[in-house]
Amino acid sequence: MARTSRSPAPQSDAAPARATLRKGARRRSEVPLDVVAGLNAGQLATVNLVEFLVLDLVALAHAVDPQLGAAAVATITPEMGATVRMRVIGELAQELWGATAVQRLATHTSDTVRGWAAYALAARPKLTLATRLKTIRPLADDPHFGVREWAWLALRPRIAEDIETSLDLLSPWVNDSAVGIRRFAVEITRPRGVWCAHLNALKEFPEPALPLLDPLHAEEHKYVQDSVANWLNDASKSQPDWVRALCRQWLRRSDSPATRRICQRALRTVGAK
Repeated sequence: MARTSRSPAPQSDAAPARATLRKGARRRSEVPLDVVAGLNAGQLATVNLVEFLVLDLVALAHAVDPQLGAAAVATITPEMGATVRMRVIGELAQELWGATAVQRLATHTSDTVRGWAAYALAARPKLTLATRLKTIRPLADDPHFGVREWAWLALRPRIAEDIETSLDLLSPWVNDSAVGIRRFAVEITRPRGVWCAHLNALKEFPEPALPLLDPLHAEEHKYVQDSVANWLNDASKSQPDWVRALCRQWLRRSDSPATRRICQRALRTVGAK
């Protein structure tokens, strides 16, 4: 994964909303001190990106386990961005606790700690991709928008190692009843994506991903619609004619509001011509 100082902006939490009702601050300076303390202690989940940005990840690691905190203090450096720090702490948890790390982190109150579970899973050696995907499912459909983002970000480098197998394994996910699962299968395979390395094979040859995309051409949930549209918009920057032809095909098959919305957003960079 590309190293970056940026951290995932929260997506529209259009998946089933089960998070806290606390209203998040617009600026870091406006986050109440008791909320900051609760976040750092692992007693609260974040409600927006601003709250994540005020979090002291090292303090949170220490609150989870002093050993993890000590390892984080020894490893985290000032130049590391938030995304890299998330990955490093997940890897440290894997080193400390081995096969139990994911289980220890994945049910924590803190959404950030559950994000570490995804990175700990990605760092586990000798697991098949099928096992990694089976294990990531609860995090991919987590009630919290942040955990859902960390889930695909953490596992994407493993997807990049074997795109063909990944597409085969993820194809059944797009027919799942859970919105988060459908969205994960698309988001993790985006040709360009955000905060991550590109999947060059899919940038140049997007056709192998049709088994993921085609079943969602009339997807009713906007959370998934946006992911499908963004996938195609990524591909349009390298293969515009392929994306235009696919959208024309979908609109002939289903001239529904959902399909029109997906195609309009998919073609926002290159136009329909």
